[in-house]
Amino acid sequence: MAEYLASIFGTEKDKVNCSFYFKIGACRHGDRCSRLHNKPTFSQTILIQNIYRNPQNSAQTADGSHCAVSDVEMQEHYDEFFEEVFTEMEENFAVKKMRRRL
Repeated sequence: MAEYLASIFGTEKDKVNCSFYFKIGACRHGDRCSRLHNKPTFSQTILIQNIYRNPQNSAQTADGSHCAVSDVEMQEHYDEFFEEVFTEMEENFAVKKMRRRL
């Protein structure tokens, strides 16, 4: 029995654990999923939800209609966002790592 349970753990046949969450760390059903999401207690990856606002989704005119944002503007916006966030994270986390070593 134990071998069978071990063989189906994290697969579609597993009725207890969510196979989507097991494979990729996210589930399309979110909190409404009927299966368990086994979240790791430790990870080298951090998740910061809703930090990037896509200008194509939020650009509106005064009358409430959506503005068209060009691909070049989208890329510039993302590049600026990435540089700012990357620099901020690098500065803050590099300092904390150095403090732990001392």
